[in-house]
Amino acid sequence: MTTGTVRIERAPDGVWIITPDDAPSVLDDTAGIDVAVLEVVGGHLSWSVLADHTVPVAVLDDVASAQDWVWAVFGEEVALAVAAGSGRDVTVSPARPRVADGARRLAYAHWAARWWPTSTIDAVPPLDEGLLNGEIATLVEECDLLVDGDDSVAATGPALADRPGRAEDYALAAGAAATLPSTLVLARGTTGSDWRRYPPGLVDASERAVSWVVVRAAGNTTVRVSVVAAPGLSEPVPEHVRPHAQVGTASGAVDVALQLSGDAWFGESAAPQGSESGVSVDVYLPGFGMDGRPDGGGSEVRERVRALVRRRLRRAAETAPDDGPDSPLLAEIAAAASDSDF
Repeated sequence: MTTGTVRIERAPDGVWIITPDDAPSVLDDTAGIDVAVLEVVGGHLSWSVLADHTVPVAVLDDVASAQDWVWAVFGEEVALAVAAGSGRDVTVSPARPRVADGARRLAYAHWAARWWPTSTIDAVPPLDEGLLNGEIATLVEECDLLVDGDDSVAATGPALADRPGRAEDYALAAGAAATLPSTLVLARGTTGSDWRRYPPGLVDASERAVSWVVVRAAGNTTVRVSVVAAPGLSEPVPEHVRPHAQVGTASGAVDVALQLSGDAWFGESAAPQGSESGVSVDVYLPGFGMDGRPDGGGSEVRERVRALVRRRLRRAAETAPDDGPDSPLLAEIAAAASDSDF
């Protein structure tokens, strides 16, 4: 059961916040990739999928409408405190525990649709979109006290092939691009990318998916970028969803448009000044997502998300019945079963 204590506060812009300590909300300056958000009647609920706590943060912009479900998710004591407009260390005791658990599960399903770290390199299989949408629709019906049917379909990325290839079938772009004997390699490297900067389904989620090389030939210094594409991605990809790479040094930066070729995105450009000592590479889709700030989306939190996903896949592969509130989604069970073929 979802239990604990919360405090109730009024934000400067007039919204009310029900929050346990140190939990993320939709009012935070930077959205973390670990944050699951559910739009509900009168506001939003949010959880960190990496945290042990199961009590959500509620941000209410319409308290009167939200009171239809606050009692069910947080309990009558919290509902009364919200009505009174005050309260600290109020005990959470959901009047409808199944509704509270279902709301968290629905938020996680939506999170998985956006942040599941599908990777050929790391052998993390994709989630079946049909299964995921089906379970989201079922959860929406179970949580009709909080949400409406507009939440019944997960957001999707570019169209993918029906079946991804095996990991061993891929020539990893993390390896350096081929160079001619007359070409001098000045620097090279491998890195990951910030998942917040492009929609799902474009780029492999591994920390080894992005590689770059700075070369000198015929008096010109060039930087070449290679990014492993998301499993199953194939042409044609509309131009407006083709990623770019921002290649930077302490002295300048260049923007490199990437083109899909086989299983990877490729691009090259004249190298910025100072690239002989190495460059930074930021993969992004123009006009989409965050501005590249590391808060909430850096390599450490990405690795924690991968660890969470691996644990859930191992749990999904177990034969013992698992019907707890955090039990694997149907799409996770199917992914775990297909893992050996991925």
